[in-house]
Amino acid sequence: MTQPPNQPPQGGFGAPQDQPAHQQPPQGPPPQGPPPQGGFGAPQGPPQSGYGYPQQPGPYSQPGPYGHTGPYAQPQQQPGSYAQQPQAGYGYPQQAPPQFPGAPTPPPGGGSKNPFKGKPVLVAVAAVTALLVIGGTVWAVASGGDDGKKPVAHESQDDKPTPTTSAPVNQGDGSGDGREENQDLNEGRKPGESKILWYKEAPDAPAAGASAPGLWITGKTAVKAAYKQLVAYNVGDGKPTWDAITFPQKICAVTRQKTSDDTIVVAYESGTGDSSRCNQLQQVDLDSGEKGWSTELKEGGLFDDTITVELAIAGNTVVAGRSMSGTAYDVHSGKKLWDKKKYGASCYPSGYAGGSKLIAVASCGIGSDTEHDEVQELDPATGRAKWTFKIKKGWKVNRAYSVSPLVLFLKKESNDAWNMVTLKSDGTYRSQVQVDENYAPDCSGSVLGAGLTDCTGIASDADTLYLPTEKKSGANSIVALSLETGKVRWRVKSPVDGTTMMPIRMRGTRLIAYVAPSYDTGGQVVSIRTKGSRHRTYKLLQNPQGTAKIESSFYSKAIAYVDGRFFLSTTSLTGDDDAKEKLMLAYGK
Repeated sequence: MTQPPNQPPQGGFGAPQDQPAHQQPPQGPPPQGPPPQGGFGAPQGPPQSGYGYPQQPGPYSQPGPYGHTGPYAQPQQQPGSYAQQPQAGYGYPQQAPPQFPGAPTPPPGGGSKNPFKGKPVLVAVAAVTALLVIGGTVWAVASGGDDGKKPVAHESQDDKPTPTTSAPVNQGDGSGDGREENQDLNEGRKPGESKILWYKEAPDAPAAGASAPGLWITGKTAVKAAYKQLVAYNVGDGKPTWDAITFPQKICAVTRQKTSDDTIVVAYESGTGDSSRCNQLQQVDLDSGEKGWSTELKEGGLFDDTITVELAIAGNTVVAGRSMSGTAYDVHSGKKLWDKKKYGASCYPSGYAGGSKLIAVASCGIGSDTEHDEVQELDPATGRAKWTFKIKKGWKVNRAYSVSPLVLFLKKESNDAWNMVTLKSDGTYRSQVQVDENYAPDCSGSVLGAGLTDCTGIASDADTLYLPTEKKSGANSIVALSLETGKVRWRVKSPVDGTTMMPIRMRGTRLIAYVAPSYDTGGQVVSIRTKGSRHRTYKLLQNPQGTAKIESSFYSKAIAYVDGRFFLSTTSLTGDDDAKEKLMLAYGK
């Protein structure tokens, strides 16, 4: 929600390796400057060595962990600097921190002092950011197709724009510094462009930076975490729905999902300094702002600490993962349900993925000849394993790109090889996803660290995984990969030249995606038909060109598209005292 490799990765996902001291990236969160080439952290120009940028496949390949040949090419060395050039037209240069899909931004101050750092024990996991709920009907415009016909207006069954007023943007509490939040950002808006419904600035953060994790949208409220606060705004006009909740210390973990009745769990630190732990848990109702149960997460024993904690929700269970174990609570009552501890041949569970299923990853036989990872599906109510899948020796589970169906991104530390493996619902092997090009989901995370599902720009249905390609020139594409064969089914190019298009999630048989802004056009929300022979983009929202600079300046972001509204928020704060930082924007018809 982890470190750059010693060498550039093979294939293009850039899973992290131990990094030498001379290659340490900048500490603290990334600046909120314009993102390189399209807003999702895709590199400009040739990839940079040492930070896991996707590389061109070379002439050599190696077999994957399950007997197949994958694109494990030895990459070409590239210049070592991670400084990126700003995108033309944004008006102010920024130095972007290194982005390497599969590796998160490190926390300020150099991270934890866990003695297992750099070893195969995984940090516990959070769940998916940027949830998407869609319903109703929308008037959409096709942005182009393969039949050569001009785009036409038509009615889509995916999304329904919510009627809004034409009042100025500043519908909030009046706070801010008198600039963007207190000006009409819709001035000069062109016909057909969406409106900025409201804009919010972030609370003050320390000079070292702070995290602003999560984004939760209910029927009436948009909720965001920022440093020590939870803030909530009416989805339509941006007025505060309840008073901000301020915690005694900074927020250090959140549940990326919310429950079906719109509750979350937040963890905040016990104090300040080296003795502080991320062990104070608090349940919060998103619609009312009421605080429910709270508890202190206990230490797990030697090397099993709460210096960093990741939270995941599955059903009525929330799991708080320590470095080598986990404790589960009833998400509504706070009652402790079970502990997940060491099992079998020295297997230490430390990674959890929530959602429709609860997945755990354990490191087994650490330091021995039998060292390997294991993956389990757990019963959320009891913690019992429904099945166990043993990962081949030498391969590590780095990410879960999907929970249902389960798609695992594996990393082979000995030679930087990578692969994607998918499992059946009973935990047996299904397929190895074979690819022959570079893919670039956004796994930059936030200053809280990373978890198994701390990646955006990925979507899936029962049979297909949807991934964005790396953008080298022109526009990138979204590729549909068969989970049965591992082969490419189809691809769709971003409708705007020079931009990056990233999946958000599925809605029925349609894929909803975000097209990042370019220097002369605002971003878009589009729908893509996934069935049939024609896979075209249909425009659901066209954001204003006049505010493209503001939209593009959300460097590290969480997004959601709900009921015809598009929400864009930051996930990290720089603590810059010279200017008010952006927190959140809402767009609509």
